[in-house]
Amino acid sequence: VAPGQVVGLMAPNLPEYAVVFHGVAVAGGAVTTINPTYGAGEVRHQLQDAGASMLFTVPMFVETALAAIEGTDVTEVVIMGDAPAGTTPMADVFGDPIEQVAVDLATHTVVLPYSSGTTGLPKGVMLTHRNLVANIEQLQHAINYTDDEVALAALPFFHIYGMQVLMNGLLANGVTTVTMPRFDMVEALEAVQNLGITRFFAVPPIILGLAKHPIVDQYDMSSVRQIFSGAAPLGAELAAEAGARLGCEVVQGFGMTELSPVSHCTVEGDYRPGTSGVTVSNTESRIVDPGTGEDQPVGERGELWVRGPQVMIGYLNNAEATAATIDADGWLHSGDVAIIDEHGHMTIVDRLKELIKFKGFQVAPAELEALLITHPKVADVAVIGVPDDEAGEIPKAFVTAAPGETVTLEEIQELVSEHLVSYKQVRQIEVIDAIPKSAAGKILRKELRAR
Repeated sequence: VAPGQVVGLMAPNLPEYAVVFHGVAVAGGAVTTINPTYGAGEVRHQLQDAGASMLFTVPMFVETALAAIEGTDVTEVVIMGDAPAGTTPMADVFGDPIEQVAVDLATHTVVLPYSSGTTGLPKGVMLTHRNLVANIEQLQHAINYTDDEVALAALPFFHIYGMQVLMNGLLANGVTTVTMPRFDMVEALEAVQNLGITRFFAVPPIILGLAKHPIVDQYDMSSVRQIFSGAAPLGAELAAEAGARLGCEVVQGFGMTELSPVSHCTVEGDYRPGTSGVTVSNTESRIVDPGTGEDQPVGERGELWVRGPQVMIGYLNNAEATAATIDADGWLHSGDVAIIDEHGHMTIVDRLKELIKFKGFQVAPAELEALLITHPKVADVAVIGVPDDEAGEIPKAFVTAAPGETVTLEEIQELVSEHLVSYKQVRQIEVIDAIPKSAAGKILRKELRAR
């Protein structure tokens, strides 16, 4: 591995993940992290787009890997574990220890995660050594690790949250890291009880389980000092419910793959319900009216813009998408609608592209979701806008019922009319078995719209 070479890494969370990641980084190469649940076609697209010439995986995904490399520049598949014929065991590619190969740390791409984006095929996000190191340093002021910390790392390392806040951030801070190949509530609770987990990193669906699942009461959770949520907005009521049940702070931050990933984070002891915390060190934020480009006053909503050393250098082979995301002054336009309050705390109120326009009024799906999840009969929920001849769009809720319960539109409407203005009323509901979500915990609204 040498500068100019890209290595694909397609594996669940395991200690070897960090070995490969940092081995490639030290050698001056770049890693493209691939979702191991992808099909061969999706893997092939990423390998081709990133220009990968080598792929690391585990025995479980050998079949997908060998099918995916057809028609790509990948000449070698390396296996972390027992290597079948036609592949290379990881032990065969070990070399003697070396110093960091000289590359320009400010401009050299070290990792190419792919951002889902709301439209089109995923794009390679070019993050440099400086981007990653800067963001780990920026979090030093928000997360105060002590010498005896043990963290649960169940969120996928291929995703920027797992890669940076967990894998790299925990290693950089000397935190004992317990890897979990895929999240399982019982295994997670056993790890907390038996290994003394002090830091539990989660996404809102996991927080939902911690707040409501009866099995949680069977385990000793007293070692947990903080539960940190990211990747999607977490409602204040749900955070409070989980925190009260477990006797610890449940906080959240905000980030994007394009921000390496964190731009806002809750400083320990400074949690404000519903917010994603304050702007991290050495970073600037603006709240801008997307229509006029004017900065908004404190407490008013607008698109969140961010500038700082964690902003990506661009999308790979996609100058047009880069220019649409980062302006000439270096501001990254997040595509998220946010408010910054008088305390400097930022709250995401919605995605710019996901706002529902009801008779000209803007309805935020995230606001409705945060309210509906408080209903005792609702286990999970997602809201989208569906076309309507009269109103333009109407809010529709997809609901997963709590065990043994049935949920009606009237019950949902009663809750909404109690708390929100009439134009935000849910007009349709559909009860489904599970809300479709990405590996990072984001609601897959495209799938709901496709229904």
